[in-house]
Amino acid sequence: MSRKIRLVLAVCLVSATPAILSAQFPSQSDTAIVFQPSDPQLVRPNSFRPNINAWGLDLLVSNNGFGLGTFYRHEFSDEFSGVLSFMISDVKDDAEIERYTYYGDSYVLGKKNRLLMLPLIAGVQYRLFKDEIMDNFRPYITAGLGPTMIFVAPYARYSDAGTGTQQQQVEFFSSLKYGQARYTLGGYVGAGAYFGLDKGTISGISLRYYFAPFPEGIEVMYGGGYMKNFGGVYISLHFGSFL
Repeated sequence: MSRKIRLVLAVCLVSATPAILSAQFPSQSDTAIVFQPSDPQLVRPNSFRPNINAWGLDLLVSNNGFGLGTFYRHEFSDEFSGVLSFMISDVKDDAEIERYTYYGDSYVLGKKNRLLMLPLIAGVQYRLFKDEIMDNFRPYITAGLGPTMIFVAPYARYSDAGTGTQQQQVEFFSSLKYGQARYTLGGYVGAGAYFGLDKGTISGISLRYYFAPFPEGIEVMYGGGYMKNFGGVYISLHFGSFL
């Protein structure tokens, strides 16, 4: 082998030695490449929070007629919820018989006072069969207690014109300014269910028995028709949204 060839091989060997040593014995200061986003807000922690507060409207139907209410609901857990509700509903005596004039106007013969029930109830709901039934149908039982107002307004005025007792009906809105409020402790017990999977709205139906006792009674019918227990069975439709 010529002198020039040996010289070239020696130079190549010397040049390759650092690379070979570096591959066999890597430096302890080597680190992995870490990605640093240009925008620190690009990566954010998960901030999901379930909806636990809701409010809405109640439409009520009973043997007394129709009612309207509102509610506020707070979930303490998957099974227990608290509900604050308020409603206004007409109240009728079982002795009332509605009649109609020739022109289609309705009246109740012998009725003296019209009554409105306005309960403000704090209640609880307990969800049933949480692990056995899908979330699109959520049955529950419920009970509540709170102050209840019965607003008593004159329904008609009676006079003796010589030919018998005459009844003159008082227009509804005009009678309110002559009304008086009576108070008692009332409440309800019942059951119901919520429907659907929409996390932004709430809808359901319930069957409740409302009670509002007045031991001394409130006169409804002319001539001594007193009511001592107010309320009854109500079917309620609930429509609301989560906050």
